[in-house]
Amino acid sequence: MELGLRIGGYGYPTGFFLKTQLNGQSFYIENQKFGLRFFPPELARSPAPIRMPADKANNTFRIFLLGESAALGDPEPAYGVGRYLQVFLGERYPARNFEVICVAMTAINSHAILPIARECARQQGDLWVIYAGNNEMEGPFGAGTIFGPRAPSLMFIRASLALKATRVGQLLDSGLRRWTKSSSTSKSWKGMGMFLGHQTRHNEPARKRIHEHFKKNLERIVDIGQRSGAQVILSTVASNLKDCPPFASLHSTRLGELQTTWDQLYQKGKDLEAAANFFPAAANYSAAAALDPDFAELQYRLGHCQLAQSNLSKARHFFELARDSDALPFRADSRINQIINEVGQKRRNRNVYALDAVSALSLTNFPGIPGHESFYEHVHLNFEGNYVLARAIANRVSSIFPGALGKESQAEWAAPGLCARRLAISDWNRYRVYESILRRVSDAPFTNQLHYAARQNLYREKLGQFQSGMNAAAAQESRATFQGALSKSPDDFFLHQKFAEFLELAGDIPGASDQWRKVTELIPQHPIAYFQVGRLAARRNNSAEAEEYFTRAIRLRSDFVEAHDHLGQLLAKQKKFAASYRQFKEALRQQPDNATVHFHLADALAADGKRTEAVSSLREAVRLRPGFWEARYLLGVELAVQEKVDEAREQFAEVVRLRSDYVLGHLNLGVALARQGRMQEAALELQETLRLDPQNKSAQKHLDTLRSLPPHP
Repeated sequence: MELGLRIGGYGYPTGFFLKTQLNGQSFYIENQKFGLRFFPPELARSPAPIRMPADKANNTFRIFLLGESAALGDPEPAYGVGRYLQVFLGERYPARNFEVICVAMTAINSHAILPIARECARQQGDLWVIYAGNNEMEGPFGAGTIFGPRAPSLMFIRASLALKATRVGQLLDSGLRRWTKSSSTSKSWKGMGMFLGHQTRHNEPARKRIHEHFKKNLERIVDIGQRSGAQVILSTVASNLKDCPPFASLHSTRLGELQTTWDQLYQKGKDLEAAANFFPAAANYSAAAALDPDFAELQYRLGHCQLAQSNLSKARHFFELARDSDALPFRADSRINQIINEVGQKRRNRNVYALDAVSALSLTNFPGIPGHESFYEHVHLNFEGNYVLARAIANRVSSIFPGALGKESQAEWAAPGLCARRLAISDWNRYRVYESILRRVSDAPFTNQLHYAARQNLYREKLGQFQSGMNAAAAQESRATFQGALSKSPDDFFLHQKFAEFLELAGDIPGASDQWRKVTELIPQHPIAYFQVGRLAARRNNSAEAEEYFTRAIRLRSDFVEAHDHLGQLLAKQKKFAASYRQFKEALRQQPDNATVHFHLADALAADGKRTEAVSSLREAVRLRPGFWEARYLLGVELAVQEKVDEAREQFAEVVRLRSDYVLGHLNLGVALARQGRMQEAALELQETLRLDPQNKSAQKHLDTLRSLPPHP
């Protein structure tokens, strides 16, 4: 049966690397379907693009970086720790060729890192850097996972993964999923907020079982690295302690009748803390902790009070307790780092070297208490954090291989400015990264954290700072920086990708398209570049080219929802409605709860005169995403066309509530109110329209008409 399924082309390859030919040379690239063994198809994560020569060239020093999203460099791998490490080593030892192959991946944990390690062992690595541990609880088979069974036995996990490595196992898994498709598994990835219903207490047996799994997996990963002949740097995992409150807090199950007393002490502490009376606030919090120490937010507030009083060791203790008690444990806890130290200590004389990332990423005036100076949010390193961690790793590399890397060109590691030039980091790139972070922290569970509004304002201030530097003179300088970086590394697909993004932001759409085409040549296996060429072609109204590249992206990845969506929009614009609907329906088959696709489908239906169907699609978009003001506006327009004025007014009212500066929202709300005879309210909306847009002739005309009417009796 296995042979028959393979001959018939059923199933997917399960290895992390795939071998291919690029311009006549053998390379290993990433397997886009690697994540299917660990995640439901609807939520599957994919590796970042990889381009590794199959045959390691002479004088090449190959480093594998293993881990999860923090090691990858999320949200932008082009500026991750591995990229900085490559710059450090290349600048310090120019006579040696360095390959830093980042095999880290978003949302995975040690169960997925283990098979990746087995494949890396066959690829002539000189050094492994392991930076992993954040996803043990929430990743596949974790205590609070959404991806499948929670904290099963290690025997079950390994047996199920081994089974799914076969085509027969994949067939059985597919059949089981169809049989149980009515389960609560989400139909698409919606970020960390999906875990809100899966909170766990820090002392649950499931968490202890996960720690045991991690230790066994980590021991095997390190042993595989050792047996491959590579040196291994095993790092502790740092997280934002100082500026990242817990995501969720649960009371102890033993609190019982003491809940009222606890609440009173906690509220008194909060009042005192708000008044900056930190000493008495801490006393109240401590009294509450004596009744229930499990509530994570309480421990964080205690840490904040101790920090305000410069009691650093106590502050660190309470911040760590807050992290460890977090009911949504997206950060590696103290036990994870303890296990990392134990595994490294046990093998310290066998080519395994320890690295303390926590100390490296802490400011000297806050020892052991990393904060927003190094992190975007909870675990993902910002530009400065990636620079500091990479420098710490580079120092370790230099000490492990004294004299073996060639003659040093300089005594010091590359300064931040030089790294920025080599990676072509500009205000445009920084702006894009912080823009994505602001979107991320504007959703749950980040919006459930203490002081979330202040952190959002911090990101907005950053965006404003970057935007102020995005002028014509800076654009010319950034363009030159990209050209200089590419002259040194012409095959660096990350540089071409970032250059494309910069050029688009700077308004050079043809130049951006050329860079994306170069990316398709360097990593032809990756669908994103084809999608981007298609998107930019559509912006230039080159429909034939856009359709060609969208189709190529879909051919590489049939579940590429955004490509189906954009191709549907393109076809609708050409009035090829039947073909357009097929693309939208395929996108919705993949992600039925994608509000954006429902919105675009409604737009096409309305243009095709199918207004009843358009209204249905818009209602579904609003149901899926109540804050989707664009969909509400279009729904209001369609309802108004159908003379459903009351419903239209409700939608326009919600539009202006969600987007108070949207001119057409106020205009249409004013018209709808006037049609209902609510003249005073209508006049106010029309006046607001003119305040926002003094040249709006339609608003002025409607307002003049209202004023010419006789007073309402």
